[in-house]
Amino acid sequence: MTAGDNMVVRLSAKAQKYLDRLNEPAAGQVIRALEKLSREPPEGDIVKMSGQGGCRLRTGGIRALFETRNNEIFVTNIDRRGQVYKGKGKHK
Repeated sequence: MTAGDNMVVRLSAKAQKYLDRLNEPAAGQVIRALEKLSREPPEGDIVKMSGQGGCRLRTGGIRALFETRNNEIFVTNIDRRGQVYKGKGKHK
């Protein structure tokens, strides 16, 4: 995902797999949130994670964990609240 002067958003294979499995309304919500995240300055419910490094983006009951590297946002995981922090990432 990229547009204009925005930062580039890249998804890990794990994050992309979860996004692909979401129903259309939920997937659209996450994609819109990631697009806002890529803006300069970033928009959205973003919190720096303590102890783990990186940040999290909240959109409804879904969380996206990401790191900023150079001029790129790398999304390491997307999952429901409660699962994303455990590292299990199992979609039911």
